[in-house]
Amino acid sequence: MRIATWNVELSRKGPGLLLRDITAGKDPQIKAVGEILDQAQADVLLLTGIDWDYDGRALAALNATLARPYPYLYAPQPNAGLRSGADLDGNGALGEARDAQGYGRYQGQGGMALLSRLPIETKSVRDFSTLLWRDLPQSTISNAQLSDRAQAVQRLSSVGHWDVPVALADGQALHLFAFAATPPVFDGPEDRNGWRNHDEAAFWLRYLDGDLAQAAPKPPFVLMGDFNIDPQDGEGRRAALHTLLSDPRLQDVTPQSLGGKLAADVAHKGDPAQDTADYNGPGNLRVDYVLPSAGLTVTRSGVIWPAPGAALAKAAARASRHKLVWVDILAP
Repeated sequence: MRIATWNVELSRKGPGLLLRDITAGKDPQIKAVGEILDQAQADVLLLTGIDWDYDGRALAALNATLARPYPYLYAPQPNAGLRSGADLDGNGALGEARDAQGYGRYQGQGGMALLSRLPIETKSVRDFSTLLWRDLPQSTISNAQLSDRAQAVQRLSSVGHWDVPVALADGQALHLFAFAATPPVFDGPEDRNGWRNHDEAAFWLRYLDGDLAQAAPKPPFVLMGDFNIDPQDGEGRRAALHTLLSDPRLQDVTPQSLGGKLAADVAHKGDPAQDTADYNGPGNLRVDYVLPSAGLTVTRSGVIWPAPGAALAKAAARASRHKLVWVDILAP
């Protein structure tokens, strides 16, 4: 069973434009995304950075372009672009992209979606996206210098935090812990996004530790998504990430690629083969993760970042700055 996550960066400047581009069938980025997805052949796929619409038409249209469309789709309304009614960034203006619950100039800009070949148990999904940041146990919101009004409405999730069970052949469920965190940059000295990014990752520690109102499910599970922070390089508050990567309840199998290795940043400390994003400013970083629970047997893993001149190299470069991360597990 192949589990994968990918920030496809399929976001446009206005609502409905992604659907327009998909249905037109001429957009080179969308064609490249399809090439990568067809090659990846994931059984369960989390897409982040994809525009959401109320009827799921853009996601359905993208799915229909694939050689093997997925029979099960899940994409509830994200916090991205959801108006908060408050001046969340404290600049004295209301209704701006950074005043939304998650950055977005319109509702659903840069959401996330789950595509699966296994049945999604929708009635058992837990969506924690409405949890207020201040209500997270051991929250660091007091460090972010938000106004009282902002603290009263600011949700923790910039996009969403989901626990989505998919049905296995033997009747068990594999729980998919999915999220996409805010980047720990694009703020001021208060480091609002840095603290929030930390707590978006720390949410899963609180969940697994039993600190929330709902107890975490028993294994097997997979934690996956765009954590938007590298273990060693770039900006960010890494304590929660380091705790997750070393948590005995999870496995970090460090998926790698030759393309990432060959594109190494000399000044970086981390292993370039593990990088998952090709940024111009901060350089290449590992920000996308698939972490299976400890009891699952991992057989292979990788990052689709081909070496220059290799098959799919042009498609991977055209599709997104992020690269698809995959892990193969034996079904429990």
